[in-house]
Amino acid sequence: MSPTTLPAGLDHGHVTFLGAGPGDPGLLTLRAVEALANADVLVGEHEVLDVVRTHARAGVAVLNTGPDPSAGTYPGTGTAQLAAVDGESTAAGVPALRDPAHLVMEAARGGKRVVRAVTGDPGLDAYAAEEMLACAAAGVPFEVVPGIATAVGVPAYAGVPLRDAQGADVRFVDARTASDRCWTEVGASDGTVVVSTTLDSVAAAAGELVAAGRKPDTPLTVTVGGTTTRQRTWSATLGSIAQTLKQAKVLPSPDGWRPVIAVVGERSAAAQRDQLSWFENKPLFGWRVLVPRTKEQAASLSDQLRSYGAVPHEVPTIAVEPPRTPQQMERAVKGLVTGRYEWIAFTSVNAVKAVREKFEEYGLDARAFAGIKVAAVGEQTAKALVAFGVKPDLVPSGEQSAAGLLEDWPPYDPVFDPIDRVFLPRADIATETLVAGLIELGWEVDDVTAYRTVRASPPPAETREAIKGGGFDAVLFTSSSTVRNLVGIAGKPHNVTVIACIGPATAKTAEEHGLRVDVMAPEPSVHKLAEALADFGLKRRAAALEAGDPATRPSERRPGARRRRTTT
Repeated sequence: MSPTTLPAGLDHGHVTFLGAGPGDPGLLTLRAVEALANADVLVGEHEVLDVVRTHARAGVAVLNTGPDPSAGTYPGTGTAQLAAVDGESTAAGVPALRDPAHLVMEAARGGKRVVRAVTGDPGLDAYAAEEMLACAAAGVPFEVVPGIATAVGVPAYAGVPLRDAQGADVRFVDARTASDRCWTEVGASDGTVVVSTTLDSVAAAAGELVAAGRKPDTPLTVTVGGTTTRQRTWSATLGSIAQTLKQAKVLPSPDGWRPVIAVVGERSAAAQRDQLSWFENKPLFGWRVLVPRTKEQAASLSDQLRSYGAVPHEVPTIAVEPPRTPQQMERAVKGLVTGRYEWIAFTSVNAVKAVREKFEEYGLDARAFAGIKVAAVGEQTAKALVAFGVKPDLVPSGEQSAAGLLEDWPPYDPVFDPIDRVFLPRADIATETLVAGLIELGWEVDDVTAYRTVRASPPPAETREAIKGGGFDAVLFTSSSTVRNLVGIAGKPHNVTVIACIGPATAKTAEEHGLRVDVMAPEPSVHKLAEALADFGLKRRAAALEAGDPATRPSERRPGARRRRTTT
């Protein structure tokens, strides 16, 4: 019976054996993302589920085949736990000690679309092969979505090419299952050897290679946490790796079970890693960056920070609520429909959201803007309008602010403008700059409170302690209110934390709260602010390397250490 044929009476379930790659969610294939979006059930170990579950639909059942490694135990055969994404309830009471194959088969027999996710590539996972055979024997249809093999992806992220122009042989060894014969064969070869092992076993694997004939001075790189912002790589030789890890205070460690990839060989470019290590040399690699904005506003900024190697941590400091008296907003929206306004000006994404929600309440859509000119204060607000189905007529050509909008706003002309009124839906705490400027240009303005901004609830205690204790490397302040609110709900950031501000007014507020401003955007744009922080990180790294110091994150250095350095 073929794997795609179901016997009579069996529900039409389906299993996708999916390679989740070495750890970076960005390495998932397009086919993998498609399969995840259609899955009813996800099956995998904790760390693999962390990679794939963001692409799953809300309510998908998640079967964790091993305990959470953060609890201090290595994922292996353990209690299968059934949970749900986004808090939606699913079946409960999964018995303990059921193997993944049983979980996969049971869900498939129930007619579910199952994604069995594994690290790396399913074709290199022995357990996945056994589960495929079980599906074939039971007549459960399945497919395989390949992933980037860990033994290939991790060296690429570590800046260690596995082959050179001479085309050296490459051998792959899993030290956890390698036989004496396997070690003898790779020891006799002069090609590159890629060894999959664990942190506390890498020295033993190096010893096996030396015993099999490799020279003790053969170059070696060891990478832990490959392709993630936890990645760290050490360069040594087969004979010195144990001492290197000891001097780096990596071992002994309770994290010794963590998987590593070791690359061995004269031609593996280990000596050139300083020039080829593109990932670990990103300007903000490993930096924990606090983003104190609303979740909707923080999304694109966080994506940009990740592209620089940072780990963004979003902490809402402002909550958006409806106005206390909605009548003013209701009259203004009705005025849009009846032709009261020539212009409507949006000064934030939240203003777009507030108007859109009011439209939906009245059964209106973007067609209600017909005949009305629409202005947006900047690119993000313009994108929110486009998503609503409205293309803005005016976006500042220069500074993305109220002042920049006024620079391009046309004066009222009674000949060309049949109506002289502007609808301005804004926050309750908005400044008067735009209103005053429009009046000066001859326009009448209906300045309407579309939403209220209130201080958000305090973040969890762990986050508050990290803010005050120097656990964050940088914090991005995008307005004066984010400064005031963050300090109010979480406390003042530690003085080792790099403070980055979007403009002079925000910087002034930060200084008034006793903060040292290290970075300021060249123009008031969140993306320019992220670029400025990345430039700061790049210069900081270059200065450390030029001085012969290791490139550390700000949170890894305390004021006392700096003082000792300057006095010696």
